[in-house]
Amino acid sequence: MNVTLRQLHVFQSVAATRNFSRTGDAVGLTQPAVSRCITELEAQLGLQLFNRTTREVTLTDAGQRLAARLPRVLEELDNTLLDVQEMATARRGRVRVASSPTLSANLMPDCIAHCQATYPGLELLMLDRIQSAVLASVLSGEVDFGVVIDPSDREALHCETILTEPFCLACPPTHRLARKRNVRWADLQGEPLVLLDHDSGSRRLIDRALADHGVAGPVAHEVGHPTTIFRMLDAGLGISVIPTLALPPDGLAHLAVRPLLPRVDRDIVLAHRRHRALSPLAQTAWELVRGVAAQRLIKP
Repeated sequence: MNVTLRQLHVFQSVAATRNFSRTGDAVGLTQPAVSRCITELEAQLGLQLFNRTTREVTLTDAGQRLAARLPRVLEELDNTLLDVQEMATARRGRVRVASSPTLSANLMPDCIAHCQATYPGLELLMLDRIQSAVLASVLSGEVDFGVVIDPSDREALHCETILTEPFCLACPPTHRLARKRNVRWADLQGEPLVLLDHDSGSRRLIDRALADHGVAGPVAHEVGHPTTIFRMLDAGLGISVIPTLALPPDGLAHLAVRPLLPRVDRDIVLAHRRHRALSPLAQTAWELVRGVAAQRLIKP
């Protein structure tokens, strides 16, 4: 049946007033429009709801049954619509966010702290995973969205870049390159490199930058986390190319860090499934992460 809310509200008013003209005044319709609504409703139901004469309007048995039950139905519908509408301003609940390791360590803690201070009812739950697992959890719907390094395949994702940062050189302070203020990619030629492994979203970008600048330095060690890189450089096992965001806030006391020229950047990206809108609560968390990242902008 193609019954409209307007027809039901008009019926309810006529049942109460027993007058088409007074109903028209109450609901903002002309008397013919009220009559048409009732006629269309009766046609959909296949029943006459009112007995009409020139002197009075009375409910039929079918009309009495509908009039008795309709107020509860309309009230429940109104409550349901109000409940759904409140989602637009909801600030209470849990949002699941997956992020890759360097971002989990160096961006997300600030986001979680800011969320607790700004939206106490919003629980930002972080899943710390390698990049491929982050993307898989986004596509499966396990999490609301992910925070990743520029993904190579965006076909199934809606992505927004929230931060762009350069790669830099880290090396022991006694290394020859530590004496330079700026280091060129070509200067890395022949040096043993300690790099993030291929589970990192950055490794693809680092390999491409090395190839673009003709660097054929051997990859001496591949590890899963920047902290391991720093310990290996402390031990004199090579030099490294790392993203700036991977540096501790207080810097590296026992290592030298130098810009790499020409500058090569990586993008930090928020990603959710394409054609799947975020819930209002997840959208609030998305905007919060974007705002915290904007405060971490890396200067050229």
